[in-house]
Amino acid sequence: MKFSKSGHALLAAAVSIGIGLGITSCGVSNIVDYVFVTASKQNPGQIAVYSLEQGSGALTQIPDSPYSFPGRNPVALVTSPNGKYLYVVYHDDNTVVDYAIGTDGKLYPQHTYNTPGTEPTAITINAAGTLLFVVDTFQAGFTPANPGPGAVVVYPVNSDGSLGTNIANGNLPYWPVQFNPSSVNVTALTSTNAPLDFVYVVNTNTAAQAGTISAFSFSTGSGGGPLTPIAGSPFPAGVAPNASASDPTGRFFYTTDSATNQLIAYGIQTSGVLVPVQNGPFKTDVFPDAVTVSPNGMFIYVANYNSNDISAYTIDQGTGAPSSLASASFATKTGPTCVMIEPALGRFLYTSNFLDNSITGYQLNPNSGILTGTENNPYPTAGQPTCTAAVAHGNHATEHVQAGSGNGAS
Repeated sequence: MKFSKSGHALLAAAVSIGIGLGITSCGVSNIVDYVFVTASKQNPGQIAVYSLEQGSGALTQIPDSPYSFPGRNPVALVTSPNGKYLYVVYHDDNTVVDYAIGTDGKLYPQHTYNTPGTEPTAITINAAGTLLFVVDTFQAGFTPANPGPGAVVVYPVNSDGSLGTNIANGNLPYWPVQFNPSSVNVTALTSTNAPLDFVYVVNTNTAAQAGTISAFSFSTGSGGGPLTPIAGSPFPAGVAPNASASDPTGRFFYTTDSATNQLIAYGIQTSGVLVPVQNGPFKTDVFPDAVTVSPNGMFIYVANYNSNDISAYTIDQGTGAPSSLASASFATKTGPTCVMIEPALGRFLYTSNFLDNSITGYQLNPNSGILTGTENNPYPTAGQPTCTAAVAHGNHATEHVQAGSGNGAS
């Protein structure tokens, strides 16, 4: 991995604080989103919160930010679709923490959950906000000194944002995947028989084994949650895949290959089977490490860690194939690890730049996909930002989007 995952303090359960939940506004506000950025430099790790200004896309840290809640090495995060809760993965503590989000963007820690395995590295939530998926690098009994396969853990989400006991897979508290899982993505399709969600875990694997994608389905009805492996899974995925995203219609799935500097595209069949798009894979810049699809489903953006830029593509709506925009790349600061499009308007894009300790901001043209730098960017962080997430503020909520990263959110 390209950034450190060690050297932070043990996460403790926090006391709930009475707050008003929900995202509301009084009068006219120029704030359209609150943006959350995890950072691993300090011990404990930190979470910075920014308000996002509607006209300029500029980020301003809110009072009390950054937060230094106990926890070592926060590497991935996701917000609930209703905008009330934030879930953060602490890699070195083997924990997930849920935070309530105040109407002013402030964070209030609620509960701490230990994962069944070790070194959790990725997280996502389904569109209904009823199930949370966390990837452990190692199943129980394995460690970096004694490496083994990873796991995907499924938690039911209660109405108050808390997590229930992780769903059992027979005698196991998880579903096995292959080695070094680095990303998880959940999408939805309606099959010919019943509504299904599809969960895809990207396995970077080892030098001796090419990359793969473990694929599962589950029912979206009552009692849904247990995963069923999809026929043909795991699917081939280049040499060292490390990040993933799907389009809003659930027709196309994308993963980056950091070893070959490529973006691999798949069509998603109604059964959840992944079929490679013709004429792929598609060229990126050096060491692609994060990917996201615009909320309108028209564009793909890939953050390249070693070349310090974003590769931009338009999506062929018939085949899912990406083709480079006329302005194919846009500069970031050093070491982008995560790329996110804010959910309120879908008009601003941000990368967390691990080596530069900053956030790069761009305004996104929804018709052309071209990016234009936001006002006063880059924006300082607490140090070594790992990933980003956001919630809409006031009456602006239109889309639930998740950051694309090789270490988390997709």
